[in-house]
Amino acid sequence: MKASSGYRAPREGEIFKNPTLAQTFRQLAEEGKEGFYRGRVGETMIRTLQNEGGYHTMEDLQYHLNEDGGCLTPLFIRLLDERPSPPIEVDLWEHAPNSQGIVALMALGIIRELEKTDRIIPIAQQSHNSARYVKESYNFNRLIRTSYLHIVIECLRIAFADAIWYISDPESSNINFNALLSEDYLSERSKLFDPKKAAIDLAHGSPAYNVSDTVYLAVVDGDGNACSFINSVCDKFGSCIVPPGTGFALQNRGTGFRLDSRHPNVYAPLKRPYHTIIPAMMTKTDGSLHTVFGVMGGAMQPQGHVQVLLNMLKLGFDPQEALDVPRVCVSVGLPGKQLETGQAAAQTVFLEEGIHEDVAHELQNMGHQTEIVTGFGRSMFGRGQVISVSHDPVTGQKVYCAASDGRGDGAAAPL
Repeated sequence: MKASSGYRAPREGEIFKNPTLAQTFRQLAEEGKEGFYRGRVGETMIRTLQNEGGYHTMEDLQYHLNEDGGCLTPLFIRLLDERPSPPIEVDLWEHAPNSQGIVALMALGIIRELEKTDRIIPIAQQSHNSARYVKESYNFNRLIRTSYLHIVIECLRIAFADAIWYISDPESSNINFNALLSEDYLSERSKLFDPKKAAIDLAHGSPAYNVSDTVYLAVVDGDGNACSFINSVCDKFGSCIVPPGTGFALQNRGTGFRLDSRHPNVYAPLKRPYHTIIPAMMTKTDGSLHTVFGVMGGAMQPQGHVQVLLNMLKLGFDPQEALDVPRVCVSVGLPGKQLETGQAAAQTVFLEEGIHEDVAHELQNMGHQTEIVTGFGRSMFGRGQVISVSHDPVTGQKVYCAASDGRGDGAAAPL
């Protein structure tokens, strides 16, 4: 909004209009991607970037138009939904690299391997957001009943340790990402889990993105067709560069690159960086829809996926409960604290207000550095949306259950 000193944010109750963005949308609707990348909008973006000292050219936009790199085959792992009787198998689908959906898949896969080999008490029998562990007998085996939160935290750290090294533009690397999801590999990685204490030295660090400017939506129609959609410019207002007459800010995803020449994600021409946004959905083994969901929030996204799905599939929470309960954020390598080595594994775990201080103390006794976050600071724990599909047991009619995270300003609504 214009002000005497320049511009200001809209005040509560004011109507904000963005006619230049409306014009951009009209052009996109009429001319498609061709008009966006080659036409007025593309030319304005390039001219603006060059005026700011950038090296982008129209050929760069043409490359992305021709490559259509957004059409990536999603990755998946098979999990068990323990809510129905009997339990059913479901496939969790996540966005493939260069985005970070594989973090959620690997973490849940490592938990699956720990359960399969009887090295932890099954998650479904754990106390949600607990920290205490005790020795006890279970199914004739001597197990360590380690804490639910310790399992989640450590499995996410192990997954991040791999992902931050391997995630890169698949067109510029020969990495077999499906191999990272194989049962043999996940079983081997699960051996890094210590039920009594936090890992101190993992192979690599964890990502440095914990801020976002992201929008997520989930839509399902009466026939069970679904869309899981997420969009982001990275950080607040992205690059803060608005090409004149377009109505939008340019993204700042280049911050996801590395400058280490040995790294698969090293900065290079015509290459896409490590990306954080990951829309997701689950299907039953017959291909029918089970759940559409997403959690916004930079590096919190795969962590949110893991926690929300464990809440639903293992602990029997309904979608709204699964979103509402407090979360944790494994937050290593935050801006100003970037760490490239395994020492990142010993950094702070943020606990959302609502998790008892006793839990924080017991996690500290296991080697975790913890900090309880309250008030507006809770935005670091992301904002999620869920639509879950079930069937009436008598009529067989589809029943939809939608939920929206109270940490954001979304809503669940029928169309």
